[in-house]
Amino acid sequence: MQLVTILGSLAAIASTVSFTPQAWKIIRTRDTEAISAPMYALTVVGFALWTCYGLLLGQWPLIVTNSICLVLSGFILMMKLLLPRKRDKVADVLDPEA
Repeated sequence: MQLVTILGSLAAIASTVSFTPQAWKIIRTRDTEAISAPMYALTVVGFALWTCYGLLLGQWPLIVTNSICLVLSGFILMMKLLLPRKRDKVADVLDPEA
């Protein structure tokens, strides 16, 4: 395997996995106070644009990794924007034991 492929794969994995701890913390604690809605809105737009770019180029690595990041960052943004009662309901569905 070429170095560029290994480097790109590691970067894709790190980028994709990086949103998981924040999403899981929100589910467990139901706390989004410290989350910046404008930052996550911009992040969601960025991942949507990267996904579109990948689609236009037909580049599956761009499409897959940015789609996963789009879903995770979109989830975080949605949880930030939801009213606390609705946020708790979503979190209860995803982690009923919390």
